[in-house]
Amino acid sequence: MMIVDLSHEIVAGMTTYPGMAPPRVQVATSREDSAARLSAGVSFEIASASLVGNTGTYVDAPYHYHRERADVAQLPLERLVNVPIAVVHAFDVPAVTAAHLGDPGALWGRAVLVYTGWARYWQTPRYLDLDCPHLTADAVEVLVNANVAVVGIDSLNIDDPRDPDRPAHHGLLGADIPIIEHLTNLDRVPVTGARLVALPPPVRGMASFPVRAVATYEAETTYEA
Repeated sequence: MMIVDLSHEIVAGMTTYPGMAPPRVQVATSREDSAARLSAGVSFEIASASLVGNTGTYVDAPYHYHRERADVAQLPLERLVNVPIAVVHAFDVPAVTAAHLGDPGALWGRAVLVYTGWARYWQTPRYLDLDCPHLTADAVEVLVNANVAVVGIDSLNIDDPRDPDRPAHHGLLGADIPIIEHLTNLDRVPVTGARLVALPPPVRGMASFPVRAVATYEAETTYEA
């Protein structure tokens, strides 16, 4: 079985999105402190992390845009565990439209992951530019009508950051479809035949939270353009 990590590492001080506080990782209990109260040669370390939910590769729960909907602790596991993947190839496409999605019937119930190639700019100034690839409102309508399980993208934002209407966030989350942003390595995932696992910890009251998103598929699975 092939396993592809679709998540960026979280590193102290990194920037995921302009204006968001960077994560902090600190030692809460050092090896030296623990060694002083344990047997000779025995020690441990405990660290603490302070970060906003929108750090690294993360899932947006419906609660992110809709107060009455599920937070990350309430997300249905069937939308995030062992979900069949459909990869949409939209490399260097600035606005991903309904036409780029292909046959809606091929998306039904799947994790639709949009490969734009923007992840190659990760942790560079270019990644933070607001002309990043995004979904258009007509693409969102197709995805909602196709009853997809979850939608992900390897870009700064699934919406055009300059559009105050935020059709992708508002529309997908309003249909209880979680969103995963800042994916990576989608070029290593076959168009069909792979499955997704992308779980956040079940923290009540959080609208977004980092995930370890992983695609798995059998080695003989073939890629499609």
